[in-house]
Amino acid sequence: MTVETARPERARPGGARAYLALFKATGLGWLRDRSQVFFTILLPLMFMVLLSSVFGSTDSTVPRVLEVGEAPVLDRAEAGEFEIEPAASLDEALTRLEDGEADAAVVQDGQSVTIHHSQANSTAGAIALGKLSALVDRANVDRLSAAAPGEPVLEIDTAAAEGTETRPIQYLAPGILAWGIAISGVFGAAGTIVDWKRDKLMRRLRLTPASVGNFVGAKISVNLAVALVQTAVFLAVAALLFGLELSSWTWFAAPLVLTGTLAFLAIGVVIGGIAKTGPGAAGLSNLVTMPMAFVSGAFWPLALSPDWVQAMSYLSPMRYLNEALQQVVVYGDSPAAVLPQVGILAAFAAAVALIAWRTFRFDEL
Repeated sequence: MTVETARPERARPGGARAYLALFKATGLGWLRDRSQVFFTILLPLMFMVLLSSVFGSTDSTVPRVLEVGEAPVLDRAEAGEFEIEPAASLDEALTRLEDGEADAAVVQDGQSVTIHHSQANSTAGAIALGKLSALVDRANVDRLSAAAPGEPVLEIDTAAAEGTETRPIQYLAPGILAWGIAISGVFGAAGTIVDWKRDKLMRRLRLTPASVGNFVGAKISVNLAVALVQTAVFLAVAALLFGLELSSWTWFAAPLVLTGTLAFLAIGVVIGGIAKTGPGAAGLSNLVTMPMAFVSGAFWPLALSPDWVQAMSYLSPMRYLNEALQQVVVYGDSPAAVLPQVGILAAFAAAVALIAWRTFRFDEL
């Protein structure tokens, strides 16, 4: 007669202890993955530096003007108002405009002044056209005043609608940060899900002392921690290198970023459930994040976009993250002012997470 004794199951390690160990291991794994560090931290910073340099240089640009023959109206320009170069003929001037070597060309025939502005660089050409038109207007006013010295002339006075000037970094920093948070969340979740399906990770995990809940919770926590570090680095660079003035409510960017990260992680889970390979997950992630950035005002003010783009932006969670970050970080609005955006982000995250839960095939893990 033999007596069989039941072998007790090996106890799983304590929840908090296992979670901390998995959090540390997952975090170190993220740091060792150079591609994730590049796309999460360095790529958004590169975009901010590039776009801030391009848009930031527009305000201080002196128009380059070609004087075809003699144009006496240009003699009325103030010192440093234009960079004036002579051109032997109109054909030469137009060729240089096409090549982007100048912003405008001026031809004066008696009382007629013709301004040719560049289409190769439409922004600089429009600025040159505006300044040259103002110069001609000043010349006309001077002539009228000389012809009728006793007659009063209309004077114009301008005043800014707001007390502070809106500089490019003020809308670029929140927008590109929101885009960077989206990249981190969507790409991170989609790529991770595909890797888990490929390696059958959950099936292997059930054979270890660690619980699935602790593992998933540690992974999400690492993504949230990365988002906070990403935000701190991004705002520090924007403030130190580009002069972004941070408001006293900047600390509220942390809960905003955490809520936005959850929303983008949910999108990444849906993409990871659809994609079968790593390249497929990356392609679908790009297909979502790049158009979302363009319709959400991440790279330029949304007010300058067409009406149909502004209408589509209401469907994008990036719009609400961008707006909320700009309000609390740049304009100094209190957290109460961005509660609608926080609510929309939270509702979006919950809705997409529910869709992911109902459609995801857990047996593939």
